[in-house]
Amino acid sequence: MSETLPSIGFIGAGVMGRSMIAHLLKAGHPMRIHTRTRSKAEPLLAAGAVWAETPADVAKGMDVVITIVGLPSDVRAVWLGPVGALRAMKAGAIGIDMTTSSPALAGEMHEAARAQGVAMLDAPVTGGDVGAREARLSILVGGPHEAFEKAKPIFARLGTNVLHFGGPGAGQRCKLCNQIVIAGNMIGMVEGLYYAKQAGLDPARVLEGIAKGAAGSWSLSNLGPRILKGDLEPGFLIEHFLKDMELALEECRRLGLRLRGLDLAHRLYRALREHGHERKGTQALILALEKNLAPHSS
Repeated sequence: MSETLPSIGFIGAGVMGRSMIAHLLKAGHPMRIHTRTRSKAEPLLAAGAVWAETPADVAKGMDVVITIVGLPSDVRAVWLGPVGALRAMKAGAIGIDMTTSSPALAGEMHEAARAQGVAMLDAPVTGGDVGAREARLSILVGGPHEAFEKAKPIFARLGTNVLHFGGPGAGQRCKLCNQIVIAGNMIGMVEGLYYAKQAGLDPARVLEGIAKGAAGSWSLSNLGPRILKGDLEPGFLIEHFLKDMELALEECRRLGLRLRGLDLAHRLYRALREHGHERKGTQALILALEKNLAPHSS
């Protein structure tokens, strides 16, 4: 007799979510989905997912409910709002928020879930749109260890590096570490490529020369070629990266830290937003150099 796979409710079918839903459908999980713009879900509905009108409708009777949405305010609305998922979940179910969100909100959601017999995990991801499409995400998890162990087979269908970091909010704090590193790395990448062009070198040749050396990084290998082609469309939106940096800065204030590289990256990306580029991909940081957009003081 074949094993019965857990039913999954999934909220969010954006750049990341639609690939993740597709992997879970392909694996055979019964899927009920909701996203803000239904048209984005049509290919997934054609592949066998069932539409739900509200987050609460997604969650009714499901074994697992997963969200990956935009902002902490969206997370709060889809989980704790008047038609939020949490109020409709059955006892013993597992909730998983894979949005990069606030560690404090993760703790609040854990307490609300525990009060009604539901386990809550915060499990933000890294790896970008490519990692989501290829099921090669890194998944950084906080919350009850027992729930993490139960959810591991689902995580394994979405990523290749799945780690548990501790109690509620620990996954979000690890993801903020990731975003702090990326913030500095993005500045180095665009400055290196910009310098190569201004110095009369072939930037594509430079990229070939340095991407596999000590300067190598995911951003350089995946976003560097997009910059050289003039492709500034989003794998990850500037407005969402700004949200992540602002969450990191909030945590830094809580801990009494001043991270100057993070401060600079935040100001540069704010300048891009103020010039109307917030819906571009994070690689559009190159525009801050090409257009000499001055960062504002923080």
